Amino acid sequence: MAWVVAHEVPTSSTMAVPHGPAGVGLARRRLRDDLRSSGAPESVVDDAALILSELLSNSCRHARPLPPDDCVRADWRRAASGDLTISVTDGGGPTRPLPATPSVTAHGGRGLSIITSLARDWGVREEDGCEGGVTVWAVVAPGDGFGSSGGFGLIDLEGIDELT
Repeated sequence: MAWVVAHEVPTSSTMAVPHGPAGVGLARRRLRDDLRSSGAPESVVDDAALILSELLSNSCRHARPLPPDDCVRADWRRAASGDLTISVTDGGGPTRPLPATPSVTAHGGRGLSIITSLARDWGVREEDGCEGGVTVWAVVAPGDGFGSSGGFGLIDLEGIDELT
């Protein structure tokens, strides 16, 4: 006999991460864990992790951290439709994010082009109540089956005769 038990899976997560390379890895690991525990297909996990890495890397390179703790905020939310919105909020910088067309030999400048190719949509918004605060966000469309359980994941418990 097999039992299927529903457990609630978080539909959103927000974390403050250090403004620098260490924050990228921390946020990426937590995002991967959250998405895998919610049953997201590996292709969605991989795309989301790459998008988050690019957003955080761009923030580290081009923007200031948020006062007063010199961190940036990473956030991901899953809508009822299954759409996954990934965002990074920082203290802003001298320019607003725009896709670039770097030369073949350039060492950077491809981040937003990568995001454009992986995300269904992306954008930039000014943050009210946070002087100079800017959020860059991207939406990843759901893969097969991701998001269809209404915020619940299913665990198949093979061979368990009763639950206690």
